[in-house]
Amino acid sequence: MTAHPGELPERTREERQAVVLRLCVVLAAVGLVVSRPDLTGDRPVVAAVLVGLSAVYATVLGVVSLVRGRLPVPPAVLTGLDGVLSLLACGFTGGVASPMVGALPLVVIAIALRGGHRVGRLLALGLGAGYTAAVLLGSAPDVTVAVRVLAGLWWTGFLFATAVLTGVQVRLLEHQLADIATTRARAESEHERYLSERALRDRIVSQSRARLDGARVVLHEFRTPVASLTALSADLAEGRLSGDAARRASRLLADHAAHLQDMLDGLADLAVAEGSPLGRNRPRRVVLAELADAVLDAAGVARERRRPVVEPAGAAVHCDPVRLRRMLTNLAENAARHSGDAPVELHLAHDGAVLTAEVRDRGPGLPVGQEGVVTAKGVALGERRGTAGLGLWIAEALASAMDGELSLLPREGGGLVARLTLPLSGS
Repeated sequence: MTAHPGELPERTREERQAVVLRLCVVLAAVGLVVSRPDLTGDRPVVAAVLVGLSAVYATVLGVVSLVRGRLPVPPAVLTGLDGVLSLLACGFTGGVASPMVGALPLVVIAIALRGGHRVGRLLALGLGAGYTAAVLLGSAPDVTVAVRVLAGLWWTGFLFATAVLTGVQVRLLEHQLADIATTRARAESEHERYLSERALRDRIVSQSRARLDGARVVLHEFRTPVASLTALSADLAEGRLSGDAARRASRLLADHAAHLQDMLDGLADLAVAEGSPLGRNRPRRVVLAELADAVLDAAGVARERRRPVVEPAGAAVHCDPVRLRRMLTNLAENAARHSGDAPVELHLAHDGAVLTAEVRDRGPGLPVGQEGVVTAKGVALGERRGTAGLGLWIAEALASAMDGELSLLPREGGGLVARLTLPLSGS
C-alpha cells in the first residue's frame, strides 16, 4: 500500500492506536494503585511490581512503534499478553472489587477482530475462566466464595457475549464489503461492455465511411477514362481520325481499357478487403516516358500544351503503375483545368531511390496558407469550387499509401507546382 508523503499506512496507524490505548490502560492501573492502595491487600509490593512491569512493557512498545513504524512482535501475541496482564492485575488489585476487569472486554474485542469469531469465543471463555480464578484467589477474605464464583460466571458470560457480538458485527461488515465489491465489479463490467459496444459502433461507422469513400473515388476515377473513351470512339466511328491520329486514338483506347480493368480490380478489392478506396498494391516495371504520355493522354491535355520531361532519359521504376498513374492524372487534370491555354509541364526524375514528379501549371494558384486545406476530402477553393473536391484528396491518399509525400507549392511567375516524392527501388 502506498502512502502519501506525511501519511502513515492504515495498518501502522491502527497499531499505534492500539499502543496508545494500551498506555492509557496502564496509566489507569497506576492511578488505581496510587489512589486505592487498599485494593492491593497484603500484596502491595507484588501489585506495584506488576503495574511497573506493565508500564515498562507499554512504554517500550510505544517507543518501538514510533521509531520503527511497526511492532516487533505479532499483534496476536501482544493481545494474548495483554489478556494475561489484565488477569494478573485483576487478581492483585482486589479480585471481585478490581476495576481492572474493564480491560478484559477490550482484549476480547481485539482477539475477535484479529482471530475471527470462533477464536474470539474460545478465548473469551478462557479469559472468563482466568478471571474466575483471579477473583477466587485475589478477592478480600470477607467476600464469600459464592460471590466470587457468581462474579466469575457473570463476567465469563459477558465476555462471551462480547465476542459473539463482535463476530456478528465483523460478518455484517464483511457482507457489506462483499456487496460493495460485487456492485463495483458489475459497474466495471457494464462500463467495459459500454466501451466495447462503442468501439464496435465506431468501427462499423468507420467501415461504412470507408466504403462510401471508395464508391466516391471509383465514380471520380471512372469519369475521365469513360469520357475519353466516349469521345475517341465517336471520332473513330465517324471517320474523323485517320493515319497517325487514328493509331494514337486506338492506343489510347487500349490504355483506357487497361486502366478501367485495373480500377475494376481495385473495386473488387474494396468489396472483399477492409474497404480501402485505394485498392491493393500491384507493383511492376514502369517506363517513365510511357507513363508521362499515358498520364497526359488520360488527363486530356492537348499535344500543343504538353511539356513532358523525363530524367534520365529511358528511366524506369518498379512500382504500382495504376496508383502512380491515378495520382499524376488527377494532378495533370487539375493543372489543365485551371491553366487556360498555358502549357502543362510534367517533370519525372528518378535518382535510383526516389521518384520525384512535378506537375507545373500557370493557373491562379492557391491562396496563401491553403496548400494543406485544399487536399482535404470535398474541399475546392477559388475557381475550383463547384467540383467534387476529390482529385487532390485522392492523390494525397495514394501518395500516403505508397509512403510518399504530396506538396503543393507556389510557382515562381504564377501558378502551382504539385510535387510528388515517392521512395522507390530502381529497376
